[in-house]
Amino acid sequence: MSFNLADYAELLEDLSPHSQDALRANWHEATRVFSPRGLDNYLKGAAAIRGLGKGDSLVETWIEEAPMVAKEVGEDVVGDLATASLELASRTSGTVIELLLATSAVAANRLGDAELFIKYLRFINPLIAQAPRGVRPMLNKLEVLFQHLTLGGLRRWALWGAHAHRTNYEEQIKYFSLDSRESLAMLQKERKGTLLVDVQRRINMYLRALWARDFFMRPTSGDFESREGYRPYIEDYLLHVPDAFDDFTVEGQEPVSGLELYRATAAHCGAHVVETKLPISAEALNPMQMAVISVIEDARVEALSIRRFPGLKQLWSRLHTATPEMNGSMGDYLNRLARALLDDSYQDSDPWIVEGRTLFALAADRLDSNLSSWDIGVQLAHSFGRKRMPFNPRTDLLSAPYRDDNRYFWAFEEFDFNKAAGAGYESVKQVRKYVNVMEMANEIDVETAGDDAEEIWVLGTELFPYENIGDQYPGGGKSFNELEGKEPVSDPFHYSEWDYQIQLERPAWATVLEKRAKSGDLAIIDAITAQYKREIHRMKFLLDAMQPQGVQRIRRLEDGDEVDINAAIASLTDIRLGNQPDPRIMMRSVRKTRDFSILVLLDLSESTNEKVQDQEYSVRELTQQACVLLADAINKVGDPFAIHGFCSDGRHDVEYYRYKDFDQHWDEVPKAKLAGMTGQLSTRMGAAIRHAGHHLKLQRSAKKLLIVITDGEPADVDVRDPQYLRYDTKKAVEEVAKFGVTTYCMSLDPRADNYVSRIFGQKNYMVVDHVQRLPEKLPLLYAGLTR
Repeated sequence: MSFNLADYAELLEDLSPHSQDALRANWHEATRVFSPRGLDNYLKGAAAIRGLGKGDSLVETWIEEAPMVAKEVGEDVVGDLATASLELASRTSGTVIELLLATSAVAANRLGDAELFIKYLRFINPLIAQAPRGVRPMLNKLEVLFQHLTLGGLRRWALWGAHAHRTNYEEQIKYFSLDSRESLAMLQKERKGTLLVDVQRRINMYLRALWARDFFMRPTSGDFESREGYRPYIEDYLLHVPDAFDDFTVEGQEPVSGLELYRATAAHCGAHVVETKLPISAEALNPMQMAVISVIEDARVEALSIRRFPGLKQLWSRLHTATPEMNGSMGDYLNRLARALLDDSYQDSDPWIVEGRTLFALAADRLDSNLSSWDIGVQLAHSFGRKRMPFNPRTDLLSAPYRDDNRYFWAFEEFDFNKAAGAGYESVKQVRKYVNVMEMANEIDVETAGDDAEEIWVLGTELFPYENIGDQYPGGGKSFNELEGKEPVSDPFHYSEWDYQIQLERPAWATVLEKRAKSGDLAIIDAITAQYKREIHRMKFLLDAMQPQGVQRIRRLEDGDEVDINAAIASLTDIRLGNQPDPRIMMRSVRKTRDFSILVLLDLSESTNEKVQDQEYSVRELTQQACVLLADAINKVGDPFAIHGFCSDGRHDVEYYRYKDFDQHWDEVPKAKLAGMTGQLSTRMGAAIRHAGHHLKLQRSAKKLLIVITDGEPADVDVRDPQYLRYDTKKAVEEVAKFGVTTYCMSLDPRADNYVSRIFGQKNYMVVDHVQRLPEKLPLLYAGLTR
């Protein structure tokens, strides 16, 4: 199919004659690279860049370079390249934009992947704000930089220079021109041993020689902060491998080069693709069983490959470093088992390792099917239970750098990873038994059964309790089926996070999961009410003053709706007595209504279990007492309110508990949930505030108030920079403020003055110096904020 340039005359009419000549000279190459849709975007990009008014040279650079970029990483990125150029127009000169376009083909060639190229474009924009004089010399040295650095390494190198020479422009230019010692030192520090782009052609030929078929590899940039590449993985039949490998060194042994590591990785991933005929079902398996099965499946595909290519055994064996002395975690045992199944010369007398070797040897004639991996793995996982050693799916990982994460061969049908991970290695599978109405009615309900119940009875049709009349029933109109058994974890809520170092949001970075709050003993709440009986009585008069609503008269006004008779008579009397009369003789009738929605957000991290200084009770118990008094106060006034809590275990698991919702009565059900609250894990506050803002946004009240009660600063297990979550929490407070939500923090941390004012604002926080006074102060705070 031929494409005629004359068909696009409308898009080209604003181009200068010289630019049109350049387009004609490059048109043949463009038609070879672009589809009709791509050509349209290509020419629209030329017209848009022409509209910037920065000269013909910039337009002609686009005309020459865009087809070369599309040839390297695909035509879909051309729109992103045009958008990035247009966004830079108001922040830098046309020369820098032209240089960005002129080096874009180099970046696309060295990165070798459309997604990485888009990340590179997104990195340039904030860098111009932080190092305005450094971008031009960096782009001039881009080819040299990409010969030594990955995209993550380039970002770290550039941001270090931007922060170190933020105000010294001369040093900034020297750094980004590679003319300073510290610049070369940082380049050497971030340098990786072997880049995929340099060896990808050889690895593809190597795989084709092994398996007589083509494989497609894509680089992954890894984690910018940790300096570690992503683990290899297989998805949609594409082999995703790190964009760089350092040499693998083991003390006392000859190092394995990055090239050999790429060969081992590619051969292992290729073995999975070739030898896996059917996926393995993950249904009814817990995470520990899946981890053991994964080790056996890795050994199975490697054993089949070694039968055809014996040299692979030596290549893979050099990358296993487990020893019999490693016995501190289940991950150590998994690594020992992986080495034992691959390397016959490895000696390990542990009974579990011996059992694994024996079972794998007996299944030698059944390795063509991955059912053998399932059988062996389940049996070994059961045997490992005798060691009474816990399994953590996030830390008990295989250490061999060439092995992938095994997502390729799993079939997740009705499997919930978060639920299985929470159950632990001794998890009990809960059975849901379908029964008829009479069996359900005649069976005695076990009220103390919780999420660990082994059997839950379920009706084939929905049956609602007879008590469900009006709004008084605590189930809120739920059927027996909804009220019993494990409540499924909610659909994930994904929220962005603010990275203050690069001044960008990480989209969909944190995941919030709403979970059912466990019920506790109602006697705990009754005891709190009895303990603070005097404070409740003292607050009665304050709360009564907050309640009145309706029409109120405001007197003694100079301008009003009607005459205040009493004030008018008094003024007339003053006139007759010869005194100066008071001119405020009018009054106005004003309708007074309360229109508040209040959400109390509790920090439920592990630190709340610590004892209050010189007291026998914990911070969590004190927070519990304060919430009971606050709920009684708000309930008396009549404002809609909710009590929620949160904790976190990394950005992928921010647990969110709803003890009381806005439309729920303050009765036995929320009180029992509040009595059962516990403290655990960490404090990823920004994601929790965004989710609380989501619930407040759904309220129709004119004024929305979010009260955060915490005993420490934001922190989480996967964040090392203490400033990162502070800045993200500040950003979260600003985001919910756009929805009309006022956020107020009550901190129990005596050192909170150092950071809490920067997060919530000078007037939106209170540090409780004497934690024991929290139950007294919280209701008074509510009264002051909603007056």
